[in-house]
Amino acid sequence: MSEERLRKSYKYKLKPTPAQARQFEEVLWRCRTLYNTALEERITAFRRCGVTLTCSQQQAELPDLKAAFPEYAEINAQVLQDVLTRLDKTYQAFFRRVKAGQTPGFPRYQGRNRYHSFTYKQHGGGARLEMEQDNGFLVLSKIGRVAVRWSRALAGTPKTVTISREADGWYAIISCADVPVQPLPATGRETGVDVGLKVFLITADGTVVENRRLHRRGEKKLKKAQRVVSRRKKGSQGRRTAVGHLQRAHQHVLRQRLDFHHKTALKLLRDYDTIYLEDLQVANMVRNHHLAKSISNAGWAQFRTILEAKAAYAGRRVVAVPPAYTSQDCSGCGKHVPKSLSVRTHVCASCGLVLDRDENAARNIQ
Repeated sequence: MSEERLRKSYKYKLKPTPAQARQFEEVLWRCRTLYNTALEERITAFRRCGVTLTCSQQQAELPDLKAAFPEYAEINAQVLQDVLTRLDKTYQAFFRRVKAGQTPGFPRYQGRNRYHSFTYKQHGGGARLEMEQDNGFLVLSKIGRVAVRWSRALAGTPKTVTISREADGWYAIISCADVPVQPLPATGRETGVDVGLKVFLITADGTVVENRRLHRRGEKKLKKAQRVVSRRKKGSQGRRTAVGHLQRAHQHVLRQRLDFHHKTALKLLRDYDTIYLEDLQVANMVRNHHLAKSISNAGWAQFRTILEAKAAYAGRRVVAVPPAYTSQDCSGCGKHVPKSLSVRTHVCASCGLVLDRDENAARNIQ
């Protein structure tokens, strides 16, 4: 029996020299300019001629672009091709939403604070790893050898390399294929999970994970940092410094939430072979302005993504079930017991079952 393998990404902190950091910034600037120019070209072609340009047509123009603007010749061809591929994906997503009758959201121009990464599409071409014993470098075309903080071992075959700018520096995301799965020991148990706001989640057997409300806990620091930004003069060095402090404050909350989700998901996967989860449409739920902030703070969609990814790596199953009436139906006898959102206890007049509303939903999900 062949060993099961999957695709997995590894993220590492880079330690570029000041000169390399300036080169990263320059590449980002050129990539963003190319993205916006290509978007303008598509819009103009459609308005004047009714023609929709394709990704291959725009990529075929790259040699002429390099001849006209020599600074683009200093950027690896794979990076420039990926910029146009990203634009094409946004167009495809736009048309898909139009056909589905959803709010389309036409592709928009990328501002300086919205474009944060560039990608080498093939490992070994524009980017390659130069590994030594317990150390190594990431060698990037036109930039050179960049030091990497190897926080964990790399597995599988590297395929793509993305350089990303975050509030505290630069990172490399290396996507690897043929990563062998590491199955956890079988437990013979399964459960349903109901996510909520009062508690983060509750399982069918009554296990509760409290909602940490990380964004609300850090709200005081975030507000203070935002006020400092507002008081600084636009375009000044003081404002740029204050913006950096604000970005790092948001990053701290984001990483706290991410850490909480990873640890919660791992605990569930260690305890259960199969986990049943509500197939929630979070994008629709946040339209409720009274609950939008709390729902976003909980991060249900991110948690589900992490849980499913970890389950595939650990040889577990995560099954999404329809969420309709999981809180309203009795898990004991199946009778429909209507209740408003403010009613937190399920009381069934038919079978006499009394238990927490969320635990009743978790049992129904299972």
